[in-house]
Amino acid sequence: MLRRPRPAAALAALLIGSGTMHFLAPRQFDAIVPAQLPGSPRLWTQVSGAAELGIGAAVALPRTRRWGALAAAGLFVAVFPANVKMAVDWSQRSVPARAVAYGRLPLQLPLILWALRVRRDAGR
Repeated sequence: MLRRPRPAAALAALLIGSGTMHFLAPRQFDAIVPAQLPGSPRLWTQVSGAAELGIGAAVALPRTRRWGALAAAGLFVAVFPANVKMAVDWSQRSVPARAVAYGRLPLQLPLILWALRVRRDAGR
C-alpha cells in the first residue's frame, strides 16, 4: 500500500524541486521577476532558487522545521508579486496558459497555510 508523504516531507520536496528548477531552467523564472526590483532578473532567480533550496532543507530537518516552515510561508508571500506579473504578462495568451497564470494566484494562500500547518505540527 502506498503511503502519502507527510506534509513536512512533501513541502520540503516541493521547495527543493522548485529551487532546483530555478537553476536548471532559469529563463522561465527570469521572465516573471518584477521590473521594479534592482539588479538583473537572473540574480533574483538565483537568489530565490537558493532560498527555496535552503528553506526546503530546513523544512526537511526536524531540528530546523519550525523555522523553515515559517520561512516557507514568508517566501510564498514574497513571491506573490512574481505570480501577479506572470498573470498580467500572460493575459493575452491562450486560455490554458491564462488558466495556469491566473490559477497560481489563489494557490498562494493554500501554500502559506500548508507551511504554517507544518510549523504548528513541528512544535508538537
